Amino acid sequence: MGLITAILTAPLAPVRVVVWAGELIRDQVNHELFDPGVIRRQIQQIDEARAAGRIDPAEADRRQQELISRLLGPVGNPEEEG
Repeated sequence: MGLITAILTAPLAPVRVVVWAGELIRDQVNHELFDPGVIRRQIQQIDEARAAGRIDPAEADRRQQELISRLLGPVGNPEEEG
């Protein structure tokens, strides 16, 4: 059975590779976007840029707020749930 299955599913191998690569990319993006350690480092970099005068305080606050929102995760609207 293994040989027949391998022969019959061989044409799907490129599709499986693309799906695997997509899942790998998705996992890496999720890690970069939601990993608490990554977010903390980004907040620290913004603090350093603000202290060095490389970034406007209002822009720094806006960016840090975005990072904190990502750290806290998605907050659902109870009215949207159904």
